[in-house]
Amino acid sequence: MRYAYSITTALLLGGAAVSLATGYPAGAQVAQNDAAPMARVAPPGGAPASFADLTEQLQPAVVNISTRQRVEVGANPFAGTPFENMFGGERQTREAQSLGSGFIISADGYVVTNNHVVTAQGRGGTIEAINVTMSDGREYEAELVGNDAASDLAVLKIEQGGNLPFVRFGDSRQARVGDWIIAIGNPFGLGGTVTSGIISAVYRATGGGGAYDRYLQTDAAINRGNSGGPMFDMAGNVIGINNAIFSPSGGSVGIGFAIPAEIAQPIVQSLMTGETIERGYLGIQIQPVNEDLAASLGVAKNRGEFVQSVVPGGAAAKAGLRAGDVVLRIAGKEITPEQTLSFIVANTDPGTRVPVELIREGKRMTVTATVDRRPNEEELTQSFANPEEEPEGFDNPGADDQQTFIAQNLGMSVAALTPQIARQLGVSDETQGVVIAAVDGSSDAGAKGLRRGDIILSANYRNVTSSAELEAVVRAARTEKRQAVLLRIQRRGQQAQYIPIRLR
Repeated sequence: MRYAYSITTALLLGGAAVSLATGYPAGAQVAQNDAAPMARVAPPGGAPASFADLTEQLQPAVVNISTRQRVEVGANPFAGTPFENMFGGERQTREAQSLGSGFIISADGYVVTNNHVVTAQGRGGTIEAINVTMSDGREYEAELVGNDAASDLAVLKIEQGGNLPFVRFGDSRQARVGDWIIAIGNPFGLGGTVTSGIISAVYRATGGGGAYDRYLQTDAAINRGNSGGPMFDMAGNVIGINNAIFSPSGGSVGIGFAIPAEIAQPIVQSLMTGETIERGYLGIQIQPVNEDLAASLGVAKNRGEFVQSVVPGGAAAKAGLRAGDVVLRIAGKEITPEQTLSFIVANTDPGTRVPVELIREGKRMTVTATVDRRPNEEELTQSFANPEEEPEGFDNPGADDQQTFIAQNLGMSVAALTPQIARQLGVSDETQGVVIAAVDGSSDAGAKGLRRGDIILSANYRNVTSSAELEAVVRAARTEKRQAVLLRIQRRGQQAQYIPIRLR
């Protein structure tokens, strides 16, 4: 596969070279049977024969960033073995380093980079020093002025700053797919590395969720150590901050992502001045309406987002949103893979009242929510933190007609949830549902992680308290020709979650 990829790349580059050399765009060829030639379109004025002049102007403002940090490590030599609990061992610290990139945005030495470049690794880690290296080899110590985990941005200040080369932010909203860009950074510690490419997508949502899941995508080579470095347009403006790559191999495969400049710049300004960054927040856990969810709900896929859980007392709960709702629009903006609910809400001022259009159990309705202030990342983690413990055992039910039907269609067997079993599974005696006794690993339920001890609270929004009720829902889904059933699953120590299971 590596050889095949290299051949493909060589062919594509060869075609591009011919296109630029002849002055005609690739693909605008004359068809052999045409009597008259097609109109020839000259390449845009910015199409470069070389990036050397632009690089020479910009490279002095791009810096390499290295950190020295102390990281806590376990001193137990038997960690991860059956003898781990027999031996103590206090935690020790070791020295570690990280490498990344950044760029200077003012003559007095303010530097922009990614937050993860200057954040300590692991639990209990601390940053002891941050060093900035210029392209001419000069080294400076830098202090962390401010950082923001949600946007993965950080601002440093070179202590000896003064009359330093700097670059300016541009606006990626003016960018188009196919525009040339260059990236300068410190991949694998190889400082001053320049790569070029085009913009592959504007405002690409990666599916990772979060407040800022909107990126510029490029095919320019971006690797480890490029994080925090600038993406320049042909006018020399920073239109993106290199942030992440998609890579099955760990190296560049031509899919890199950069934080758009117009999203980053206001955050950078707030960090420089010490202002509090406030973002909107509803207090819900959501996921896209993928094919399986759409099949179980009977709605269009990739339209709206599904509410998995609601934070008690939060903005969504006060507005009446419930787990199982599908949010279609908010504040008049349609929820799509490119315009996610998280992005819209995060960029809405706290205190703003917004209409929320949703589908609940097949019915459309609208509620009004007052957007809250987004907590910090630590508070968010605690809001949805769920310790996971293995459930204790219970008997597998016998094989009757209902069990056979459920096994054939869902790939599992279930048992009645008695008060005794409920206590074993760590839920209250009043919990209503059926408990999964066994799961076929080759089924969709097995592939999606359902396991013995999970409790099925409802199926297609209908409460189920017996195998007969579960069977009835599955039969109804078959009659309606649905390809999946939406189960609400309660696992010990966790919040209930909706999971669509494809019928066999």
